[in-house]
Amino acid sequence: MLLVVDAGNTNVTLGVFRGEELIAQWRLITDNGKNGDAYGAEIRELFARVGIDLNTIEGIAIASVVPSLDQAFREMAAVLFGLTPLFVDHTTDTGLKILYDSPADVGADRIVDALAAVTKYGAPCIVVDFGTATTFNVVNADREYLGGAIAPGIMISAEALFSRAAKLPRVEIKRPDKVIGSATIGAMQSGLYHGYTSLVDGMLERMIAELGDKPRVIATGGLAPLVANASKFIDAVDETLTLDGLRIVYERSVAKD
Repeated sequence: MLLVVDAGNTNVTLGVFRGEELIAQWRLITDNGKNGDAYGAEIRELFARVGIDLNTIEGIAIASVVPSLDQAFREMAAVLFGLTPLFVDHTTDTGLKILYDSPADVGADRIVDALAAVTKYGAPCIVVDFGTATTFNVVNADREYLGGAIAPGIMISAEALFSRAAKLPRVEIKRPDKVIGSATIGAMQSGLYHGYTSLVDGMLERMIAELGDKPRVIATGGLAPLVANASKFIDAVDETLTLDGLRIVYERSVAKD
């Protein structure tokens, strides 16, 4: 079985695959202060809860955008599983040609998202990943990763509003009953929800026009289902896209060896 780890700025998402089947997944809070032993203890407990034997893990693939945690995950992999993990980066053979300037600046999560989208949905495609930042990742019909855009995530935008406007309360981010809010909470929810959806659709409209071809548009990340409901361009929501991408790149690496 394969353990995959998506280490992001807000959360660390873990999954266990048996072949192509994702049999377990968890989400932890990203903590730069944890060492390998701390993450190992947490993962040991998670495995025990669902009855997965640590000894059945034969490989580990990691996409990390938090360099300060990379050593902790290397130590966890060595101590808990006796394995050396595959860290995905721009040098990893994914079958995608990265045309970014420079390729080293592309986050590992963006690479595996693009690979999974091409494999599962075909090319051309655009992946919108709703994480700490919202990233737009574009692959053309020739399976070339062209780049995309990076915008503040909806939670970052909301937090900035709450913290910088003293008279505005914290509100739940959800689709309000109407766009024209008749009270403060409704007006804030409209601005956050419809405003952010307009950002997403505005970016997608411009990207599709620039790309020329009609791409599949896939959304992933925690708030993907919420925003996708109001989007004119998002074709599918795939909440395990990044984990699937890690599995695919690991399988490709093993097959190459």
